[in-house]
Order: sequence, then structure tokens, then C-alpha cells
Amino acid sequence: MKKQLVAVAAATALLGAAAVHAQGIQIAPAGSTPSRLGGSQNFVGHVTVDMAQVGQSGQHGSVGMVDFAPGARTAWHVHPVGQLLIVTDGKGWVQEQGQPRREIKAGDVVWIDADVKHWHGAASANGMRHWAVAYKKDGQSSNWKEQVSDDQYQGR
Repeated sequence: MKKQLVAVAAATALLGAAAVHAQGIQIAPAGSTPSRLGGSQNFVGHVTVDMAQVGQSGQHGSVGMVDFAPGARTAWHVHPVGQLLIVTDGKGWVQEQGQPRREIKAGDVVWIDADVKHWHGAASANGMRHWAVAYKKDGQSSNWKEQVSDDQYQGR
């Protein structure tokens, strides 16, 4: 009986140690966070945003899969620490204020420096999907500005 108690205590200690280590990794199952539509104050057209967040990850920044219907786009905005875009599907545009718009397509990776005013979105005839990664500074990852006009979107 004493040997069994020692074995149970040892197993419990090992399981307890394993549980502590297991708590260092958290997984959010696919589909566990509801999709949301991009609000009209920050987007033009139909945009769906799926934020990827688990545990305390949201305190450091944001990661989201953003789906743009053809012609949909963000408003002008800046990021205090910059932004990384990883285009996974389709074709679209990215534009820095004062520069010509640039085509982006599936497989492209885009880095936008801190405090660069820009917009991004789908081409007029094609949808576009990208991962958007932005870190926080002073609790903020984005600073939204005015909408991109149709003329700006068309590159005029």
C-alpha cells in the first residue's frame, strides 16, 4: 500500500509538472473567434476580419485575416510600430500617401514602416485576402484617418 501511495504521489507530481509546462502554450481552435464585418468608418466595401488571438497575445498587437471583396479597401491609416501584410489570395493594391499605388498579389509580403500613412485593399475585379500584423505602442496598433476616395482608389 505504501508503495502504491508513493507511486501515486510521484505520478501526481509528474502530471502537475507537465500541466505547468502545458500552460505555456495555448491554442485557439480554428473558428473559435467569430468573424466580424469591417466597420464603415475604417473600410469601404465588404470586408470580413478574423482576428487571431489567444491568451494575452492581444496586449502586444493584433493579427488578423482580412478578406476584401472586389473594390473593398481600408481607410487611410498609420501604425505606430509598422505593419506586416502577407497576401494569401487574390490581387489588390497598397499605397503610401504621396506615392503611386502598387499591386500586391498572393504570395507577396509587404512591410509598411511606422507612421507611414497608407491604405490597402482588393483590386476592382478581384478579391484579396491577407494576414495583417501590427504591434502596439502605448496600447494602440492603428490610427485610422479619412476614407480613400474613389479617385484615389482608381490611381487618379
